[in-house]
Amino acid sequence: MTADKPIALEDRETRGDARLFSPSAARNGGPIADVLARFLAKNAKVLEIGSGTGEHAVAFVTARPDLTWFPSELDPASRASVAAWTAHAALAQIRPPSVIDASAETWGVEDEAPFDAVVSINMIHIAPWAAGRGLIAGAGRLLRSGGILFLYGAYSRGGAHTSPSNAEFDASLKSRDPDWGVRDLDDVEAEARARGLELRDVVEMPANNLSVVFEKA
Repeated sequence: MTADKPIALEDRETRGDARLFSPSAARNGGPIADVLARFLAKNAKVLEIGSGTGEHAVAFVTARPDLTWFPSELDPASRASVAAWTAHAALAQIRPPSVIDASAETWGVEDEAPFDAVVSINMIHIAPWAAGRGLIAGAGRLLRSGGILFLYGAYSRGGAHTSPSNAEFDASLKSRDPDWGVRDLDDVEAEARARGLELRDVVEMPANNLSVVFEKA
C-alpha cells in the first residue's frame, strides 16, 4: 500500500453542495478513530488544525458524541465543506470552523483554552516546517496539563524512510514545493520536547502512516 497523498482541491469529489469528499479521509477515518478512542478523555474539547473536508470531524464526533470539536482551516472552500458536513450530520458538538495559521503566534481560539487535545491529520508534510513547529508550539500553549497532541501521517525515522512508497511520496511533495516533505519523527519529537510535550505512543497505521501521540507534562 502507498502513503495517503494530499487531495488537491481540484481532485476532490463534490456532493452537489459545499461538501467535499476526500477518498483518503474515507479510508483512514475508521482506523484513526480507533486510535483516538484510546487517548481522548470523556467530554474532551478537541482543537483540530487543518480539518480538510470536515469528514474526519463528522466521523470522530459521530463515534464519540461526548466530544466538543473545534475544526479549523485556512482554505475557504474547505471551511465551507466543514460547515456543510456539520450541518448535514446535524452535529452541534462541532463548532463553526475557524481560520488558524499554525505558524502564527496566536490562533484566535485562546479564549476556548485549555483544550484536552490538539489533532492534526496529514498536515505537517504539506506545509512548511515553520507551520509544523508552530503547530507543536501552539499545542504546548493551549493544551491542559495531561492533554494530548495527536499527529497522523507519513514520517521518516532515524533519517530513513520507512518504505519505498514514502520515499516516492516525499520526492513528489518536494517537487511541488521544496518547503514540503515527509518529516522525520526524531525532529518532531525534539521540537515537542522543547515545548513541554513528551512522546507517549507511536502507532503503526495502514498505508505506511503513523499515529503519533504526545502528552503535555
